[in-house]
Amino acid sequence: LAAKYGVSLADAQAMIDRMTQTAAGAGLTFRFDIAQPGNTFDAHRLTHLASERGLQQELVERLFSATFAEGQAIGDREVLLGVATEAGLDAGEVADVLASDAFAAAVRADEQEAAALGIHAVPFFVVDRTYGVSGAQPPDVLLGVLERAWADAHRPLVVSGAPDAPGCEGDGCAV
Repeated sequence: LAAKYGVSLADAQAMIDRMTQTAAGAGLTFRFDIAQPGNTFDAHRLTHLASERGLQQELVERLFSATFAEGQAIGDREVLLGVATEAGLDAGEVADVLASDAFAAAVRADEQEAAALGIHAVPFFVVDRTYGVSGAQPPDVLLGVLERAWADAHRPLVVSGAPDAPGCEGDGCAV
């Protein structure tokens, strides 16, 4: 983490501590001391399968728990097979996806979209394709972004019209 973000070891540990505390505040367990880094490309492919089966949320939650609470190596296909079936996916379908390039193009498209949105790290939240929030943030920060996006999306549209029309004032009319 220190190398990735070009910070000191103490600053990296402070980041980990903040993420761990934020997670704990939401009732989640983060165990970065046992988390195993690895390539998550196959896990992302499986989330596309899970989406088709209506199980994406279940799989994502199971993947996060396996990684951050249990220290499982989700870059390993055998681990992925077990985690995905625990989330409700069919073992045969999961094995077929892992043995092929199924959903690879969809994951590459996701990567391209993330790059176009300026996303370079996770977590990263995009709201209304306009607002971005990087990193583990407290709920009030996310709520503030949601409220701003809502307010911006619901601003009255002003068009020019007859000054005596209902809702008109000066040179414009609220629609």
